[in-house]
Amino acid sequence: MTPHRRAVLDNAIAHYYDRIQSALDHVREHGKGGDGTPEQRLPQLDGATQEFFSVSGLSSTLLGTHHGVRLVLLDLMRNPGTRTTKTFASLVIVARAVRHIRGTGERLMLLTPSSANKATALRDAVLRAVDAGLVTRDQLRIACVVPEESVAKVWHSRLAADPGLRERNPVVVHDGPGAAVKALAQEGAETCAEELRRVAGVRIWHTLDLDNYRAADTVRAFYEAEFLPAPDGRVRWHAHAVSSAFGLFGHHLGVRLLAAEPGARDDPPGYLLVQHLRTPDMVQDLRSGSTPPPYRRHPVSGLFVQSADPAFPAAAFDPRESIDPTFYTERPATAPRMSALIREQGGGGIVVSLHECLGRYAQVRALVARADVQLPADPRTLREWSLVMVVTGTLLAVERGLVRADEVVLHGSGSYDADDYTPLPSEDVRPAGQLATLADVLHKAAGVQDT
Repeated sequence: MTPHRRAVLDNAIAHYYDRIQSALDHVREHGKGGDGTPEQRLPQLDGATQEFFSVSGLSSTLLGTHHGVRLVLLDLMRNPGTRTTKTFASLVIVARAVRHIRGTGERLMLLTPSSANKATALRDAVLRAVDAGLVTRDQLRIACVVPEESVAKVWHSRLAADPGLRERNPVVVHDGPGAAVKALAQEGAETCAEELRRVAGVRIWHTLDLDNYRAADTVRAFYEAEFLPAPDGRVRWHAHAVSSAFGLFGHHLGVRLLAAEPGARDDPPGYLLVQHLRTPDMVQDLRSGSTPPPYRRHPVSGLFVQSADPAFPAAAFDPRESIDPTFYTERPATAPRMSALIREQGGGGIVVSLHECLGRYAQVRALVARADVQLPADPRTLREWSLVMVVTGTLLAVERGLVRADEVVLHGSGSYDADDYTPLPSEDVRPAGQLATLADVLHKAAGVQDT
């Protein structure tokens, strides 16, 4: 791959359809099972289904080298209706729902907590399935529970503009701490599932489980093997801005499945985790639970500074700042598993500050432009910071000697600005601070009031 040359794959899910089904089979065989969720099976790949998956493109571009380390951008943001990697898993989840509905005649309501991007992507996939004629608006619905601090990141679409679709597909806003939406959604699913199935004939599918995401994200590894094979002897890491690292677990599963094929190489890559100061839990777990270093306010700049630990920002506006509410998960259950994986295969972690991201913004913008990814000239209009975080973190990690690899593949998992979308109007969201309110919304979405 020559510098700045791109390799583009349109409709990656259709391209790797059989492989993704094999990944789903693997997840089913090795998962918990018995939770009543739809089977890990995809529908037949006909013309309508191909069109449904058509937004699952991805591409890669060699950006050049930084202090001798090659940097490759893996663009996972090519769906114009979401601009995030959540498209891949959302399409596979909805496709499984389609197969279940067709096979059983049972109606489904997806229920998901989300900091925003997962909600946007699942809503986009549900609308695509309805528009493609794979299901009707009565057969498949979705309810999302989103923290108040990030609801402005949920994209408006016909799922909200159409009154009938809006009633069936509510976005619920919770005014508590960001991570509280997970507990509320889980409680809602457990409390309402039996009654909604009995009274309205609607099954609730709580989609948050890691296994619902890993199989879809294997497309990253399959694409890598076909379009970005690492030369023998070259050490490769994959960098990702993470909250719970679902995407990297999917990539790892794909790498494992490829390594099991006859004659395949077994040379797993390392992983570089990038986080921010508000929730650095995965980086801390990787470092045996170490706490952030103490910061002091610089007498001249006013910044909070430290020089003791290169894995944490040298300077920050606030030692507990949040760059983006997307990264809201505290003490993720996946952290020990990812730490063990990195200790086995190689990799590391770094925490970045908003000050560092702003200081590198022009450099990052110029770099990703080589991959035909456009960042706004004014960073104040940016609404999704994942891409800027991962590039900034990788540049800093290389400079600080934290990267022990010849090349880093940067997973561009999300980037959009104020001009890319319209937020949901306030009248199109439903406040729910407690279970009783959420249950009422779910009953109305299922059409219980009409029965």
